[in-house]
Amino acid sequence: MSTVPAVTDATFETEVLQSDKPVLVDIWATWCAPCRRTEPIIEELAAEHGDKLKFVKLDADANTQTVMKYGVVSIPTFNLYRDGELVKTLVGAHTKKQFLDELAEQLR
Repeated sequence: MSTVPAVTDATFETEVLQSDKPVLVDIWATWCAPCRRTEPIIEELAAEHGDKLKFVKLDADANTQTVMKYGVVSIPTFNLYRDGELVKTLVGAHTKKQFLDELAEQLR
């Protein structure tokens, strides 16, 4: 069971856009094999760096409004938001090192 909290179309603005710290949104679906492969990595990152960066999950199938708004066409997609703005997008499965490299600025 995931320890990374889920957000929905209804909670996205409050939980992500209005967050006082940067947020990495893991956009996934239950049928997506690469999504399942990256889940343990996101869990580890959240446990290790949750003090600097908020981690949340968004089910793409159940939250099409947010998916369409941000132009997500492939999953997994990892969107990084800071101060209510989308500042980085990572598409596809990544290793822990790749995530750490991409998120280094947020994790200082």
